[in-house]
Amino acid sequence: MAAETSVSHVNGIDLEVLKATIGAIQRDPTLGACRFRARNRWLGATRNCSTIAGFHGAGQEIVHPQAFELHADEPAVLAGEDRAANPVEHLLNALAGCITTSMVAHAAVRGIQIDELESELEGDIDLRGFLGLDPGVPKGYTSIRVKFRVKTAPENIVQLKELAAFSPVYNTLIQGAKVDIDIEAR
Repeated sequence: MAAETSVSHVNGIDLEVLKATIGAIQRDPTLGACRFRARNRWLGATRNCSTIAGFHGAGQEIVHPQAFELHADEPAVLAGEDRAANPVEHLLNALAGCITTSMVAHAAVRGIQIDELESELEGDIDLRGFLGLDPGVPKGYTSIRVKFRVKTAPENIVQLKELAAFSPVYNTLIQGAKVDIDIEAR
């Protein structure tokens, strides 16, 4: 499917909207501060569901037109019912989606036309860490590989790889983020 290109749209991105947002944040950097939220509920066994209803951004609360539900489960080998992607698969999805969005949007602002874009991701986890069988084995991914295939002018390939690095999820994974866990009794 070819990306839409017109004076106001590149790669299907509405440049007027995106440039207005960029301009507003340039004039008032506090508008760039966002807080995204998710609520999760355990559904039994290894199943759970997160609900995403809104976020704080551009100096205001923004409510999505509809709440989004993201279900998670584990495969049978991990005592799950395999009724949804597991959380580490959701992480691969988040990484793919964020790099794709970052690449396409940054390319649009720079006038780089992308006609097709797809990716494949795979990551390595040793379950001995997650299962607590070996304290020396990491509990999460030790390596993730992302392979993109893109239909664009050949001279754009190097710049697209650079634009992929704007992805917040990619940066969170490679730089880490402070995560505070608080557990309280009900």
